[in-house]
Amino acid sequence: MIFRRAFYTIAALIVSAFLPLSVAYAQPFGVGVFGADVPFGDLTSISIDLDSTVNITPTSIGGGQFSGNASQTVTVTSTDVIGYDLYINATTITGLKSDGNTIPASGNGSPAALTVNTWGYNTTGSTSNFKGITTSPVSIDTATGPYKNGRDTTVTYGTLIDGASISGTYTVNVTYTAIGQT
Repeated sequence: MIFRRAFYTIAALIVSAFLPLSVAYAQPFGVGVFGADVPFGDLTSISIDLDSTVNITPTSIGGGQFSGNASQTVTVTSTDVIGYDLYINATTITGLKSDGNTIPASGNGSPAALTVNTWGYNTTGSTSNFKGITTSPVSIDTATGPYKNGRDTTVTYGTLIDGASISGTYTVNVTYTAIGQT
């Protein structure tokens, strides 16, 4: 009889926030939102803050399968009086990688149960329904108006793997992008 002790860690969904390096100017007189609580005549600003790195440690759910999830808060601070759009995408590859092993992103186009040996994300807070990430930016939040004190978007990541998966630390780079609306 062979006894196999497995320890699975889906760790460090390495998340980075990239913003285009461009200058945004204030709206001319008579254009914009009257009474908005932002400095008059200043350049519009937008920034992203992440609360932590995402670490998932799957636990046994029976039947030789392991499941896990973890969330991350993305805070966008903006003085754009019209609003912003927040996007997510995998930076170069969509699969979780570990020493040549891969757990592919889910093929779900909208939040649904994961198939075995896949991972995904959602912004609904669900711990059972996820969609697959792509390398193309996908909108995860649209906000109207300035948010000079920040607006939070919670992104939940999850995985479902089987006991045949090679144990290790699996990572993927995820990019969040916030763009001011015009």
